[in-house]
Amino acid sequence: MALLRLNHLSFGYNPHRLIFEDISFAVHPGEVFCIIGPNGCGKTTLIDSILGINQPQQGTIEVGGIRLAQLKPREFAQHIAYVPQSHTKTFPYTVLDIVVMGRTYATRGFGSPDSSQRQRALESLDQVGLTGFSERLYTELSGGELQLVLIARALTQDASIMVLDEPTAHLDFRHELMVMEIITWLVKEKGLTIVMATHFLNQAFYLENAEVPTRVALMNQGKIEAIGTPSEVITKNTLKDVFKISSTTGTTDEEGIQRKFIVPLKNLR
Repeated sequence: MALLRLNHLSFGYNPHRLIFEDISFAVHPGEVFCIIGPNGCGKTTLIDSILGINQPQQGTIEVGGIRLAQLKPREFAQHIAYVPQSHTKTFPYTVLDIVVMGRTYATRGFGSPDSSQRQRALESLDQVGLTGFSERLYTELSGGELQLVLIARALTQDASIMVLDEPTAHLDFRHELMVMEIITWLVKEKGLTIVMATHFLNQAFYLENAEVPTRVALMNQGKIEAIGTPSEVITKNTLKDVFKISSTTGTTDEEGIQRKFIVPLKNLR
């Protein structure tokens, strides 16, 4: 059974102008489902709908076979964790305080996190490579470190699905690779299901090269143009039609492993 299913979903801030229309797909356990497409095609708006922020004008969303609208906040948190594209650092909480917030849904009333919840947060920090960061002030972290903390917070939630909106948008090359390595580990070793919106098409190839079950949904002008593996969807022809660019694909054979990639060549507009 699909963990997440969208059935003929449509949404618009103005009822006479839809941002996306008639979106249907299913996300299966233990896969990465990448949503790609040009700026303004509706990726983030679609992610916000999956998170329950946007109420669809038409269609339904099901999580674990239950309609999203029927889930209470605590139940929703058990199914879906979220890593935002950006985050404003306002108060100098410790890193551990931020990560343990992933267990808020499991804390009753005005209670405080117990020792087991704090231990779970420490384990998540270890899993994203931030052992020893627990007492650091999160307002003093670099962008890459902060993104890893937010992934640790989502991991602490122990949800079955993790939704990431442009998780490497503001990161340098090294931290982008670290995030992709963690995503690979989460799927292969933890069996997590990932829904990820991204502008970086080679990230889908990275996952495919790493033998992570990966599918891509190509959005354009509020519609899904194609769904399939990265190799099936990210091609010279689709990039020409959707992104209006000329591109070429290639492979490397480093360390005895073949890896596929795509390179943009020129703008066709």
